[in-house]
Amino acid sequence: MRFIFIALAFIAFNACKPSKAERTFAFIKNPVVAHRGAWKAQNLPQNSIASLKKAIELGCTGSEFDVRMTSDNVLIVTHDPHYNGLFIENHTYAELSQHKLSNGEKLPTLKDYLLAGMRNNPGTGLVCEIKPSKTRGRNVLMAEKVVELVDQLNAENHISYYISFSYELLKKIIELNPNARTLYLDGSKSPESLKEADITGLDYAAYIYKRKPEWITSAKKHNLVLNAWTVNDAEDIDLFLSHDFNYITTDEPELVFERIQQSATYNTDYKLVWNDEFNYKGPPDSSKWTYSYGFIANQEKQYYTDSLKNARVENGHLILEAHKEKLANKDFNNPNLKEWANYKKDIDSAQYSSARISTEGLAAWKYGRIEVRAKLPKGRGMWPAIWMLSEDRQAIGWPESGEIDIMEHVGYVNDTIHGTIHTKAYNHLKGTQKGKTIFIDDPNESFHVFALEWTPEKMEFLLDGQVYNQIINEHKSTAEWPFDKKYHLILNVAVGGMWGGLKGIDDSIFPQRMTVDYVRVFQKNPKDI
Repeated sequence: MRFIFIALAFIAFNACKPSKAERTFAFIKNPVVAHRGAWKAQNLPQNSIASLKKAIELGCTGSEFDVRMTSDNVLIVTHDPHYNGLFIENHTYAELSQHKLSNGEKLPTLKDYLLAGMRNNPGTGLVCEIKPSKTRGRNVLMAEKVVELVDQLNAENHISYYISFSYELLKKIIELNPNARTLYLDGSKSPESLKEADITGLDYAAYIYKRKPEWITSAKKHNLVLNAWTVNDAEDIDLFLSHDFNYITTDEPELVFERIQQSATYNTDYKLVWNDEFNYKGPPDSSKWTYSYGFIANQEKQYYTDSLKNARVENGHLILEAHKEKLANKDFNNPNLKEWANYKKDIDSAQYSSARISTEGLAAWKYGRIEVRAKLPKGRGMWPAIWMLSEDRQAIGWPESGEIDIMEHVGYVNDTIHGTIHTKAYNHLKGTQKGKTIFIDDPNESFHVFALEWTPEKMEFLLDGQVYNQIINEHKSTAEWPFDKKYHLILNVAVGGMWGGLKGIDDSIFPQRMTVDYVRVFQKNPKDI
């Protein structure tokens, strides 16, 4: 009789415990990790089983949750050190659980949460954040109890990562389970340090990566996982998608899925090969940008300088700003100018200053996708441009060398932008340039993405993802298509000139600026960098 009772008890225990056969589990392939579950859209309690189920329903690759331990060593799922005004480490689970979550759920234990995450779940991983304790020895105990419970429930394959702000805690997890995948949250350690400690990757706040973009490169070099938290706005989501982050932890999983669908580069053959996010302060990065000086071309009235007044980075943006001011002309009475530039020698002083920066001599590309997110200056006489010239222009001359105008805008037609190419066969000197226009809504106060997609067969000019001009390679000669070589990028704000000044210049509008949020270059074949 005693034998029968023991046998029945064994069967009952194992009926509640997932079998080894059920452990095969593949995580959904997307970067979306719901922060404390997918709670926000439906106002669910954070770290609730309801928010976990919503993350599973959305198809997130992960649902992050927080683990703490009560005074009687029960592992519970909650974020703050206090629950309903009670300090968790000083109260038992029985005391804490008297207070329900806002949706009526009982305060979940880790066991409750894991079991819920293992049922009816086609592929959402459980991202287990273990909250560190200030009490000596408690972190080690928590690590031991978490790993023990995961093993008891055969839940290891459902745990995508263990994460923590405690280095000690993560190292203990690795000691207990050398196969555990771990991410460090604190943001204080370099990728090299994490690699040396056998930690799987970085799980840092978004601002850390903006301050230390070199850590993104280093992490990829060392084959470390990259996750950013807590990323809730479209611009930051796009940033981390462009960098091919493994994961994006967010309170807005629906928005991340939306940005993935709208991205032209995520989950494609395109890889980010060059960028400037302008997350610094001062002059443009001299390793990426160089200046033009003085009068340049097109009988434009501005004098280009490297002054911070005209070109600077502030508040996460590049500012190229034109001013109404008098500057001495270095080419006044210069007898050595080329014929097309002779107009410069007759001007003793410029009446306007501005800036033109380029990647010439520093970076150039053959084919790819070039994206610039910017706001444009406003007013009659302004002529901002985002464009490209070839590296061999000095050797073979213009227009034979080719020109790609990704975006041009003239202030006297404020609601229109132009995308154009110039070649020996097609150029404005002959009136044969190939260009088209598109309406742009609120170009001065709202950011827009100006882009070029360039392949051996065609070029497409885009505004906010919409193609408005397509140039097909006719496969005739370089007179029509000189675009199978490297071109550098130019950003400038001109004043007046043969096109920008056709309707004169309104001197009451200055200063005027082009504000650039980012510049990104993607390529399918990085050898063309």
